[in-house]
Amino acid sequence: MKKIKIYQVDAFTEKLFNGNSAAVCPLESWLDDSTMQDIAMENNLSETTFFIIKNSKFYIRFFTPKVEIDLAGHPTLAAAHIIFENIFPDLTKIQFNTKKGDKLNVERKDNIISMDFPSNKSTARNNLLKKISSTLRSYPSQFLVGRYALAIYKSQKDITSIKPNFEIMQELPYDGIIISAPGNNCDFVSRFFAPKFGILEDPVTGSAHCQLIPYWSKYLNKSKMIAEQLSIRGGKLYCENTENRVIIGGNAVTYMIGNIFL
Repeated sequence: MKKIKIYQVDAFTEKLFNGNSAAVCPLESWLDDSTMQDIAMENNLSETTFFIIKNSKFYIRFFTPKVEIDLAGHPTLAAAHIIFENIFPDLTKIQFNTKKGDKLNVERKDNIISMDFPSNKSTARNNLLKKISSTLRSYPSQFLVGRYALAIYKSQKDITSIKPNFEIMQELPYDGIIISAPGNNCDFVSRFFAPKFGILEDPVTGSAHCQLIPYWSKYLNKSKMIAEQLSIRGGKLYCENTENRVIIGGNAVTYMIGNIFL
């Protein structure tokens, strides 16, 4: 019987039972893909992340309950938190290598873990406003497409009131849909829906902010911003736009430490 360490971390929050939960599994070597997918399905969290250390380098992979994905923010934050807190407490900087070949630089300063991610630009698709409005049951002021679909609204109240039609959303050609607006007590707010990944609504989504940060940086004419994701659990993100990259920062807390027996 093989024993694998597993941690559960609440990311983008200072308090337990808030933010977005991720499972983190440090490995000596990769398990086969089907086993990692089974573990992610069994955990039934929005993401489970696995990492190995090879030749003094960190390699990371991400799985939703349904599929492997190439980039995810809150499990990266969760993995870094476990490395800094439980494995290498003297480290303040690490670099993750993803399956896709991206290099994710992560730095801990005080209580904030900041991640350097690739920026994702959006292209306006306002000819699709009517179609997306039927999915979201609300008419946005602007519709754009990048890594994900992005619907822009005028107020935070618009964001909190939206109740999407997930059956229609499943049929659309987007891996996820972001809705966003200026915030009441922060620079911008958002929600994120990804039923194709097995996630109706994600509590806090780092990868969505790779797309949100360049949009709002241009719209607000500022490089440093604070964002909130308005899910039931909620989360706070410290954001910075640096041209072709974005910095996404947040807190994290450990909820659970255990073992998987295979």
